[in-house]
Amino acid sequence: MRATFAALLIFLVFSTACSRKPAQTGPPPPEVLVTTVQPRDVPRVLERVATLDGFINANINAQVQGYIVSRDYQEGSPRPFEAALAQAKGTLAKDQANQIKAEADKKRAIDLFNKKVISDQERDTFFATADSTTANVEADEAAVKQTEINLGYTRITAPIDGVVGFANNQVGDLVGPSTGPLTTMSQIDPIKAIVTAGEGPWTDFVSRHPDATERNAYIKSLDFELILSNGEVYPKKGKFYALDRNLDIKTGSIRYYVTFPNPGYILRPGQFGNVRFVADMKKGAMVIPQEAVNELQGSYQVAVVDENNKVSIRPVKMGERIGAMWEVTDGLKSGERVVVQGLQKAREGSTVIAKDWTPPADALVSKADQQKKP
Repeated sequence: MRATFAALLIFLVFSTACSRKPAQTGPPPPEVLVTTVQPRDVPRVLERVATLDGFINANINAQVQGYIVSRDYQEGSPRPFEAALAQAKGTLAKDQANQIKAEADKKRAIDLFNKKVISDQERDTFFATADSTTANVEADEAAVKQTEINLGYTRITAPIDGVVGFANNQVGDLVGPSTGPLTTMSQIDPIKAIVTAGEGPWTDFVSRHPDATERNAYIKSLDFELILSNGEVYPKKGKFYALDRNLDIKTGSIRYYVTFPNPGYILRPGQFGNVRFVADMKKGAMVIPQEAVNELQGSYQVAVVDENNKVSIRPVKMGERIGAMWEVTDGLKSGERVVVQGLQKAREGSTVIAKDWTPPADALVSKADQQKKP
């Protein structure tokens, strides 16, 4: 029986040992990237949509009616007006000869009248003839000047330096003052960017710079960058040129011009792009990356990680977007950590593994660095 009892005991111990399973462990906390909120001075970079246009645009119109005999923008071959000028000069020469003869006859008539050879009526006839030829000469001289002007109008010369668009008429077409522009020419070095600002930003700008003298000096000191449609930054800096006199009553926006050097005519009218400039420095701004903010039906939330790596979802109030950053006006304190990447893993009350987020090189740059960019 002792042997049987010992065998049973060994069996029970072995069975119990075999039935034990290893303890199960839960998944590790999710990993998120966080940034520490600190007040800092940041450049307030503004960006506006812009449309390029010629600095000066000139419509080339026909001032007289005639046929296009050559499509040469510098000089044509205006034969009908040359013939008109020749005819006018011929008439003038003939009437000038008649005037010389009439003046001679007038002098002889005076001498004959003094000698009692001719009557008063005959003398007056010579005087009238002389006056008539003088009037004819004056009219002919005016006609010659007018035909010279008309002839000059037939030679279409460019009033500005720039590029010329396609011709709207072909050789042989009858053109005149009412047929519309023959072509359009644009001065594009420099080229201007037409920028539109809303009424809100305009009012804010004036409130920041209420003094007109200081405001004008500030505007002229700005350096503008042009971001092309392919995302590249145009290498030349732009300068403010002019501000429109009024806001558009339909859109509530105001236009202003920025000019850019354009050697080589790289830029052309009609191109679209964005104009960017550093407006000023925002002092002590509490900024976080825009991707750290969750927007839901007009309200904003961020995920805050405490010293124990616990997550709390917190409502915040947002201010101005500054580059890739976003100013928080209420809801965060200096030194708190905010989740930038991994928001979908950060749930209320959950524990996370927090690692520091490294901002991209252009997320937040100083004003000096911004102006050094190409």
